[in-house]
Amino acid sequence: MIEVIGLGAGDINQLSIGVYKKLLNSEAIVYTRTLDHPVITDLQQEGVRFYSFDKIYEEMEDFAGVYEKISTYLLDKAKDGPVIYTVPGHPMLAERTVQLLLEQDEVPVEISGGQSYLDALFTSLEIDPIEGFQFVDGTSFERRQLNYEQHLVFCQVYDSFIASEVKLSLLEDLPPEYEVTIVEAAGTEKEQLTKLRIEDLDRTVEVSNLTSVYVPPIQHDELSHRFSRLVEVIAALRGPGGCPWDQKQTHESLRAHTIEEVYELIDAIDQEDDDNITEELGDLLMHVVLHSQIGADSGYFSIEDVILSATEKMIHRHPHVFGDVQVDSAAEVLTNWDALKQQEKGKQRDSILEGIPKHLPALAKAAKIQQKAAKVGFDWAEAKDVWAKLEEEVKEVEAAITSGVAEDIEDEFGDVLFVLANLTRFYQINAEVALNRANRKFTSRFTHIEQRIKRQGKRLEEATLDEMEAYWQEAKESE
Repeated sequence: MIEVIGLGAGDINQLSIGVYKKLLNSEAIVYTRTLDHPVITDLQQEGVRFYSFDKIYEEMEDFAGVYEKISTYLLDKAKDGPVIYTVPGHPMLAERTVQLLLEQDEVPVEISGGQSYLDALFTSLEIDPIEGFQFVDGTSFERRQLNYEQHLVFCQVYDSFIASEVKLSLLEDLPPEYEVTIVEAAGTEKEQLTKLRIEDLDRTVEVSNLTSVYVPPIQHDELSHRFSRLVEVIAALRGPGGCPWDQKQTHESLRAHTIEEVYELIDAIDQEDDDNITEELGDLLMHVVLHSQIGADSGYFSIEDVILSATEKMIHRHPHVFGDVQVDSAAEVLTNWDALKQQEKGKQRDSILEGIPKHLPALAKAAKIQQKAAKVGFDWAEAKDVWAKLEEEVKEVEAAITSGVAEDIEDEFGDVLFVLANLTRFYQINAEVALNRANRKFTSRFTHIEQRIKRQGKRLEEATLDEMEAYWQEAKESE
């Protein structure tokens, strides 16, 4: 049997008479997770012999390994006879070794003694956990778990490294000047509370195994960087007393605006402007949430449905990440993607060309059409064949121009553009992006021409073609 005894928050007076006598009268060595506890020192002075696992902390690379090794050692020792194992505080509070012992069935485990330091902590901080309280292991947590709208306490902030990790996580969500409290040895004679700014968390205070960090609740509307806050804002705009413009929007009325936001994002990406990319992604996200709120108001779907759909799709279409499928290249990933996509859709489409968005720009749609046709083998063997086709189509344009029939000329020019879109595919070039680059290049150079001529006090119409060409070459060289 293993009897786990809690040593309390750090004051020997917190031990019950029964636990005190049991430890004092123990003829065997008492195992303890760490000697770094005030009660241990007091009991050693009274003759209690302890075997600690402090050296394991130095041997192992992570805490998980430490706890596994301690629990394995104790279970092995218990085969030879009863074992007493002491831990700081209460055995059921932030003690992973105890949890590991309780998870096995071979050796009985009894829990006794141990005043939780949470009682002293609540008293010292003068907080009521009924208002909402979160207790987090400073050595093992994820930022997404943190709820800043409740009383938040990080325990086991053993050293400056852990304090630094806590600090960096907090700074992801809270301002550097936000005030937190360092609680040292709560409930003991050495108790000390120190208030400081988050940015000073790992600089000005020495920490120990009795250190905790308290983060007071923050107002919900101060967490505007969180997704849930954006959803609430959009819901308020659409709700009673909200914005008249937002209230009257429909999926149909927002179509043009949503498309415009996508193009503004593409512009920001092309300009490699990170600040602008951030802003435009925000505008696009706002449209996603607004469309979702319209769906919720109509009772058809919500933002949670949208997120669920995207999450499940990503997991299902990446079995090489979330399953046991093996892939050796990006090409295999795409092949699997298409197969899984077809599986999700259920019925076989009547045409391989179904599913192409109707509102895609013509050049992008041409490339998409040819990409789908190529997947089933309807494709040129080599790029040189496409070049030959382009020459053929150019000659047909010339013939149409000679005939003078406007509809034929338009038709043949369309064929030339269609072949060009196909040709870019052979060189892994996105035709739409390439044409946009050319548009930006022309705009930049022509704007330079305008500015140079204006500096001369002339209107653009007064400049000669030779002047404009010279300024064009000047802009080209400056690029």
